[in-house]
Amino acid sequence: MDSSYFFKNDDLILESVLGTVLIFILIVVLTRIFGLKSFSKMTGFDFVITVAIGSILGMSINSSKPSILLGAVILIALFGLNYLVTLLRFKSEKVEDLIDNDPLLIMENGEVLWDNMKASKVTEAELQSKLREANVIRLSQVKAVILETTGEISVLHTTKEDIEVEDYIMGDVIRKHA
Repeated sequence: MDSSYFFKNDDLILESVLGTVLIFILIVVLTRIFGLKSFSKMTGFDFVITVAIGSILGMSINSSKPSILLGAVILIALFGLNYLVTLLRFKSEKVEDLIDNDPLLIMENGEVLWDNMKASKVTEAELQSKLREANVIRLSQVKAVILETTGEISVLHTTKEDIEVEDYIMGDVIRKHA
């Protein structure tokens, strides 16, 4: 192999470094302006936007298609779209219902809701793991286990059997999967 293989396109090194820095700064600024919640726990829509941003970021940095400027414009459009959809979700329950999954009850008062488990494709092993993570010792301690809109599993439990989960906490949770 000829050493020129490693040095062809060396004229693009400065352009690539500057483009990378500019796109990185743009993403940090846009994230600060539009306030993307978190990259670790996302709704389906958040995931799609994050993948799209990553794809545009990677293509803009690693190739000339799209150009750095076009990549920046697309990123601004994606952040703007994310902000607009977030605003619509906040202002309209119909839009929120259209975009987000509803939290689903998969265990209630110590009883596993097998139909909901099957519908949500949560395995028994996943449920058992979450119960252990929550330090549940007995199933009778479990008041509710909920598959959240982000895909996380919440475990509500207590050692006092006379305590019930307040309606407000369970307000948007679907009890029976249709």
